[in-house]
Amino acid sequence: MLIAVLLGSTSQWTGSPPFKLPIAIPLFLRRFKLIRTMLQAKLHRARVTQACLDYEGSCGIDEDLLELSGILPNQYIEIYNVTNGERFCTYAIRGLRGSGEISLNGAAARRAAIGDVLIICAYSAYNQIELTSHEPVVLLMDENNRVRDVVRASGAHGPAIAA
Repeated sequence: MLIAVLLGSTSQWTGSPPFKLPIAIPLFLRRFKLIRTMLQAKLHRARVTQACLDYEGSCGIDEDLLELSGILPNQYIEIYNVTNGERFCTYAIRGLRGSGEISLNGAAARRAAIGDVLIICAYSAYNQIELTSHEPVVLLMDENNRVRDVVRASGAHGPAIAA
């Protein structure tokens, strides 16, 4: 329907369109950039340190980990509980710097127990040009929520640069 409107036709058709798509799509439509949602950052095997049901929601993450990963406060995150298989989404908030805090608050507190192993992922949208240099940051965590290693998609290891 969108193509028909852009080409000046308001009638709808059934079955195949009355033109071949690769030829009939105007050149300006072919230039639209595809936006893909890709992994931006991952905290791999972080452990839950706090769970507070009587809070309005979110996931508190040690501020050092936020900076290393490039995850921003209030950014949408998905959480995968390795211990019990739960998967849920919420948003990140600043936790106490240097504490190793990974706290689940509000309804999210029912999805994990203290000590559960989590994978926390943040995703962002990138156009084709940005994808050529995109490298997600993966923080490999130890059992105390300290960064054991930083891995990039290129295979490079070492310090992360905050986005």
